[in-house]
Amino acid sequence: MSSPLPSGQSAPTVLRIVLGRRLRELREERRLGLSDAARALDVNQLTVRRLESGQVGFKLPYVRTLLDLYEVSSAEADEFAVMTEQANRPGWWHSFREALPDWFRAYVSLETSAQVLRVYEPHYVTGLLQTRDYARAVIRAGFPDAPEEALEQRVDLRLRRQALLDSPDVPALWVVMEEMALRRLVGGPVVMRAQIGRLLEALDHPRITLRILPLAAGAHSGAGSHFTYFRFQERELQDIVYTEVGLTSALYYDQRRDVVPHLETHTRISQLAAKYIPDPRTYLTGLREEYSR
Repeated sequence: MSSPLPSGQSAPTVLRIVLGRRLRELREERRLGLSDAARALDVNQLTVRRLESGQVGFKLPYVRTLLDLYEVSSAEADEFAVMTEQANRPGWWHSFREALPDWFRAYVSLETSAQVLRVYEPHYVTGLLQTRDYARAVIRAGFPDAPEEALEQRVDLRLRRQALLDSPDVPALWVVMEEMALRRLVGGPVVMRAQIGRLLEALDHPRITLRILPLAAGAHSGAGSHFTYFRFQERELQDIVYTEVGLTSALYYDQRRDVVPHLETHTRISQLAAKYIPDPRTYLTGLREEYSR
């Protein structure tokens, strides 16, 4: 297991991770150790390790010193300088930092930069497809003592994340939801009818695949814990899997031995869902009518 993304205030943008890994590749290509880089920067090896893993922001003088050590051309050094400036810019979610749990900040960065998102959700409609009223009801249940202003900020954050689906770089979103997530009455029948309508609209989106896994499918390898699988265009980034642990923490996996079973599980349960409910539109239309009675 690996948790390459720190939680808390230092949660990096994906670009910072990319920059760190490119610096590590350059160091290794020159057959230099962490001690060599640390000596050049007059820091300890732990600081270099944290730079290369994207756990801290980059200071341009540090980057230029390392590039000199690695004998990088001036043209490539200039490209790194531009990337360093971009990597240090706060993401759009920075303005929502009070509404973001520490352990979820890295998730939003990954979600914003991913090329493919594969989601398994056993409990609720996945956040990227929630209506405002449904999101408010779910968040209120999760934070029953939160003041109204804080609640609305969390709702605004969730809706702001959905802008990703209308962006020029929209990722492929592949969601498998348990039937129970749609049978659970969240916010009342009116809210559920509107939420089912939102899912019906999502079926028309060219980059969204939605599968519904009925209770009749029985036990399966994904049961018990929802997860999100991220794939990126940048060659430096391995696939990453996110899964929550309890109510107040999460894990981020990037090792093949951990990521591959999640990918295989998502494929398997998606095929199982398609076997039982080959036409989600018919199922959702019928379910919406049930909530209208």
